[in-house]
Amino acid sequence: MVKKDGHIHTPFCPHGSKDSIEKYIERALSLGYTEISFTEHAPLPEGFIDTTPTQDSAMSWEDWEHYVEEVERVKQLYIGKIKINCGLEIDFIEGFEEETREALNKLGPKLDDAILSVHFIKQEERYDCLDYSPQNFEKMIAVYGSVEKIYQRYYNTVRLSVEADLGPYKPKRIGHITLVHKFQNRFPFHGNEKTAISPLLQEIKKAGYELDYNGAGTAKPLCREPYPPNWVIEEAMKLQIPLVYGSDAHQVKELGQGSEQLLVSF
Repeated sequence: MVKKDGHIHTPFCPHGSKDSIEKYIERALSLGYTEISFTEHAPLPEGFIDTTPTQDSAMSWEDWEHYVEEVERVKQLYIGKIKINCGLEIDFIEGFEEETREALNKLGPKLDDAILSVHFIKQEERYDCLDYSPQNFEKMIAVYGSVEKIYQRYYNTVRLSVEADLGPYKPKRIGHITLVHKFQNRFPFHGNEKTAISPLLQEIKKAGYELDYNGAGTAKPLCREPYPPNWVIEEAMKLQIPLVYGSDAHQVKELGQGSEQLLVSF
């Protein structure tokens, strides 16, 4: 039986830990994983300026080749013990579709796996990283007008990511589709999310894509649930959308996080 973690970060992540790649692999082996995907945050598209206060959302272009070399090195080191995939988490940024397609044409040939995620949403000419901090999210509420309007903008952007033509190397797995829930226990949503999520799942099914069943939200004190929660997973399963567990680990101790709270076991 394949036991896979399809969403793992590395010391190449500027906002992660410096835990070595080998430590991630050894921990994965101890947890019984037979396959893992390193999915580092891909360099942001040409011309896009990281709007987070620390500007540490993604790996730099200067680190890209070294990242591939490191993953290839450990592939050989652990051959026969565990299947290791070289992957990326690609940011979908509205308005930068062409630049993202060009980047994927460069990056894609060296990838075994990839995730397409939305972290940044657009309001006119402004871009905001919605999962940066609760303080930042509170400022966004003032800009967008309400929590509900942020959710609407987020789900619209995820839908755009599913529909976008990003070329032959477009990732086929959609990342943490309810990431907007990260601070929900402080900033609750009042409305019916099904009106946005149900059609979104239909689009994902139509495109033949997978869902990242992400355990990281369970460890976030203002979220305390997987991305996405059970009711979304139930709808996805009815549609027979493939689910791939991802710890979204940014440090070794986070491998396997949330797995005990998932609706299905992997």
